[in-house]
Amino acid sequence: MIYYTLSPAPELAAYVRFFWVLESKASVNQPYVHRSMADGCAELIFHYQGCFKEIYKNGKLENSFTAGLHGPSQNFRRFIIDKDFGIFGVYLYPFAVDALFAIPATIINNQMPDLVSLLGAEGAELGDKMNSATNTSSRVAVISAFLQKKLIKNQAELSPAVFTAIKAIIHNQGVVNIDCLADQTGFSRRQFERKFKNFSGFSPKLFSRIIRFQAALKEYGNRHKSLTEIAYTCGYYDQSHFIHDFKEFSGYCPGVYFSGKSGDNNYKDS
Repeated sequence: MIYYTLSPAPELAAYVRFFWVLESKASVNQPYVHRSMADGCAELIFHYQGCFKEIYKNGKLENSFTAGLHGPSQNFRRFIIDKDFGIFGVYLYPFAVDALFAIPATIINNQMPDLVSLLGAEGAELGDKMNSATNTSSRVAVISAFLQKKLIKNQAELSPAVFTAIKAIIHNQGVVNIDCLADQTGFSRRQFERKFKNFSGFSPKLFSRIIRFQAALKEYGNRHKSLTEIAYTCGYYDQSHFIHDFKEFSGYCPGVYFSGKSGDNNYKDS
């Protein structure tokens, strides 16, 4: 399995956290099973080799998109593929959805629209260009040019107050004082929450919970910390609170996930 990330150009860094690539071998006898978990950020996803099927709770399988957007989500999903695959991703700040595509994050939270449904003919053209690219450098060049053009067209503000508040929650791993953030924006608490939800897809409280959960996920593979230590490191007040959020946002008990015996593949093991 191969997984790595790449930094965006400086002019995109306010909206793109990083690009990523995941490639792996799979077969009918050894399929690759992926679980996407709750995440406060959005990402553009391009499958340049292979196509996953989504596994629904009733066991039904349905083809996923080859190119599309995974919106900010409080849910988890499972996918499977039984052949070699390659994926290129663009990990976005949640407010980038509005800045780039003029679509409020609330419209696509917990959704996975394909690129054509999201952007029409423009999305189809981008998907074709990304599919025709022969290597990672070419894909980075194609998507970077596209995103820069979208930013210029939409004339988005570089750092409005609510964007700064969303970034503060992300970079402080969800452990923040919401009232203080609201005060710093200059908006009333009601205005702040309305604008925050529009740009992130969620209320400040729920968004902070999801980001804190994501911080806990990053402790995967850390054999020097117990589950209790991970919980307190990530700002959980007690073990039961940690277990509740972890199960809600991942579908796993934390003990199962951190043991590496969940039954799903994990790119963090690469």
